[in-house]
Amino acid sequence: MGSWELAQRWADALDGVVAPTLNRSQIEEMLAALCIGLIDAARGGEDPDIARRSARMLVAANYRDPAAVSRSVRVICDDLVTAAADGPTDPAVPEIRDRAIGLAADFAAGFTAALRAAALAEQEATLAAVLAAAQEAESNRVLSEARFEAVFDGAMVGIGTVDMTGQVVNCNARMAEMLGQTPETMPGRTVADILGPQNLNHAFVELQRMVAGQSDSFRTETEHLHDDGEVTVIDLSMSAVRDACGDIRFLIGVAVDVTERKKLADRLWHDANHDALTGLPNRPHLFGKLAETEPPVGVCYLDLDGFKEINDLWGHTIGDRVLRIVADRLRDTVRAADATAARIGGDEFLVLVENCSGQEQLGALADELMAELTAPLEVDGHMLAVGVSIGAAYFDEMPSTVDELVHAADAAMYRRKHEARRDPAR
Repeated sequence: MGSWELAQRWADALDGVVAPTLNRSQIEEMLAALCIGLIDAARGGEDPDIARRSARMLVAANYRDPAAVSRSVRVICDDLVTAAADGPTDPAVPEIRDRAIGLAADFAAGFTAALRAAALAEQEATLAAVLAAAQEAESNRVLSEARFEAVFDGAMVGIGTVDMTGQVVNCNARMAEMLGQTPETMPGRTVADILGPQNLNHAFVELQRMVAGQSDSFRTETEHLHDDGEVTVIDLSMSAVRDACGDIRFLIGVAVDVTERKKLADRLWHDANHDALTGLPNRPHLFGKLAETEPPVGVCYLDLDGFKEINDLWGHTIGDRVLRIVADRLRDTVRAADATAARIGGDEFLVLVENCSGQEQLGALADELMAELTAPLEVDGHMLAVGVSIGAAYFDEMPSTVDELVHAADAAMYRRKHEARRDPAR
C-alpha cells in the first residue's frame, strides 16, 4: 500500500464527519502529502512533528468533530502499519506498530491543542470586538450602542456586564443559559446570589478583586454546578471598561462553554495514554508513572508463551481477542493488589506495585498472576491456552533510569525461563 492508497482510506474514514472546507480531491491531495511523512516516521524517520502537523491541518480544514480523531487514530494504528511494513512477515512490524502507536498519541495531542487554539482565537476575536464596541459606546453613544447591542445579542459566546457593586447590569441569552438562568432574571442581582454558595470559587474571588479595583482583567477556566446536578465548564475572560478619565465604569465578561471540548480533551488524553486494543495503560504512560514513583516499588515483567503459535494457527483476529481476555484477567488481578498493569509491547506486559512491602508480596502477586493468566480461555468456541513467563524485581531505592528498572525485571524473567528449561518440574 502506497501513500496515495493510504490517503484514500483515510479520506474514506473521514467521510461524513463534518462539512470540510475542501472538496474530496483536495482532501486526498492534502492527506497524501501527510501520509508520505507518516509512513517515513513509522519506518523510523526523524520528523518529530509530522503527527501533530497532520492534526493541525485537519483542524484547519474544519475537521473538528471528535469522530475525526477516533477514525484517524484507527487509520494510523492499522492502515499506516500495513503501508509502512514490507508485507505481514516483515520482521520490523512490531517496531512499526509501536511507532504508529506513538504517532497516534501525538496526533491526538496535536488535535486537542489545535482545537483549543482555534477556540481561543475565536474567543479572543469576540472579546476584542465587544471591548471595542463597548469603549466606542462611551464616546459615540447613539451609533455605538446599536453596534454593541448587535454584537451583544447575536454573539455565539456568553457576554455579561457587572457594575462596581458586583451587580449584573445585563447579559445575553448565551451567558444566562450557561449559568442556568434567563436574561430577564439576572439584571439587578449580585453575582454571588446568581452563582449560589456552591459556585463561589476562584473565578468569583478574581471578580471580587476587580470590583475592589485590585486588578483590570483575568482569564480562567471554571466549573458551574447547576441545580439539576449538571456541570458546565466555562472559559471566562473578564475586563474592566474605563471612561475617558481612566475610571472603571463597569466590568465585561465573555464566556465560552468548553464542556464538550473538555470531555474531548479527557478522552483524547485517555486514548493517547492507553493501549487501543486492551484498554490498559500503554508504555509511555507507565514509563512516565515509573519516573515519578517513590520507592519502595516492585515490578513484574510478563511475556506470553505460545501466543505466536495462536496467531499463526488461528489468525490475528483470534490473537487480538486472546490479548483482550489476558488484559481483563490482568486488570482484575492487579486491582485487588492495588497495582497498575500496562501493555508495553505485542505480548509483553508490565505490572507496577507502588509502596511494595518486599519480595514476599511481589512473589505472591507473581504466583497469582501466573495462575490467573494460564487458566484456559474460550474464544469463538475454541478452548485455548497460553503460557506466561514472569520476572519480578523489588527496589527499595530507585535506579538512575526507568530502563534499568524494567531491565532488571526483564532479566529476572529470562532467568526463570532458563531455569524452567533446565528443570522442567519447576
